[in-house]
Amino acid sequence: MSEDAQGLAQLIRDLRKHRGLTLGELATQVKRSLGFLSQVERGLSQPTVADLTAISEALHVPTTFFYQASQPRELDWVTRPGERRTIYYAEGISDVLVSPTLNGSFAMLESHLAPGASSGEGHLNDSSEQGGFVLEGELTVWLAGREDAVTLGPNDSFQLPPHSQFRYANLTDQTTRVLWVFR
Repeated sequence: MSEDAQGLAQLIRDLRKHRGLTLGELATQVKRSLGFLSQVERGLSQPTVADLTAISEALHVPTTFFYQASQPRELDWVTRPGERRTIYYAEGISDVLVSPTLNGSFAMLESHLAPGASSGEGHLNDSSEQGGFVLEGELTVWLAGREDAVTLGPNDSFQLPPHSQFRYANLTDQTTRVLWVFR
């Protein structure tokens, strides 16, 4: 099995698990057999462009996420800047996967929010725990059930209650960077 096939297999498996989908649920969504997707996730079958497009839609990432070449890592438990994958959102937010995998007991993402960028109407914290640390700029967070938003600056951190509704934005004219940790 080539390094590219193995890397793609691991990426699809990790992203699926991070999104909380079973292999069967993903197979249903992409209209492929469970056996085929199992082989893809083990690097035994190569998905077509159409398969990758369907998988990316089901996992809520752009198809280009699977095409970005990542450099082979020296150590499987370490990532360096040139080895990381980035997801770009139209809302002016990009997430860089800074942990070596999404499949560990926790994952880390570095979010970059352009001036005025917003996560949208609201998100459900579907992980057991999620929190962040503001590296640069300001992040405003709205938590459902709370009257006021909270604005956080550099070196401020937060931990969201499990299964809470929240949204966030950069209301400034400077870029904001946040390190997110998910468990």
